[in-house]
Amino acid sequence: MTHPTGRRDDERAGQSAVPDDGRHLTDDEHLVREAERIAVAVGRMFPGLCEVVLHDLRRPDSAIRVIENNLSGRQVGDSATELGLRRIADPDYPGVIQNYSNRFPDGRPAKSTSIGIKNAEGRYIAALCLNLDVSTLSPLALTLANLVATEVEHQGEALETLRDRTGRELRSAIDSFAAQRSSTPRGLNRDQKRELVRQLHREGFFETRSSAQIIADQLGVSRATVYNYTK
Repeated sequence: MTHPTGRRDDERAGQSAVPDDGRHLTDDEHLVREAERIAVAVGRMFPGLCEVVLHDLRRPDSAIRVIENNLSGRQVGDSATELGLRRIADPDYPGVIQNYSNRFPDGRPAKSTSIGIKNAEGRYIAALCLNLDVSTLSPLALTLANLVATEVEHQGEALETLRDRTGRELRSAIDSFAAQRSSTPRGLNRDQKRELVRQLHREGFFETRSSAQIIADQLGVSRATVYNYTK
């Protein structure tokens, strides 16, 4: 049917019968506009790092409807990508393609996620794509890895503790060691006392000046003996 304006019904069907004030949105257009808000919000959370693009798959030749935090150099009105065309052709194409390797036009590596948006009839009408610039993160990851790395020679070995061990903790450790052997600290034999002193030394209990005297008093030996046991 032709209207007085000269526009046929089938020509009007592919466009939003929406006045500028946003009333009477079609269901599809409403979904796409909601996706626009999400695209802008997500992009602005990661300035300079993550490009967020909303593709309107109802118009593949001018699909890009929003591009926030532009890292690829594309523009609003540019055509759909290969993923978009596959979704248009196949409603059963996966709705989410997550964390796949990608590359910006200038060669920078990217990690991408593409989320298809279907209407109530099960047809893809839009796709929200996130392209994370990992070129800025790789050097940071390497720096952090080097920063936290430890020497293999001493891996797993506690060479020191970075806090004071209190006298109460020391006495508790001595009592616990003796109790596990059904004894009192003074009742331990010489080999057990030597084992205990070496364990306390490894665990950092010798960092304070009074530790050797506390151990000596608990074990009933001299300070000199305590230091000899550490060797």
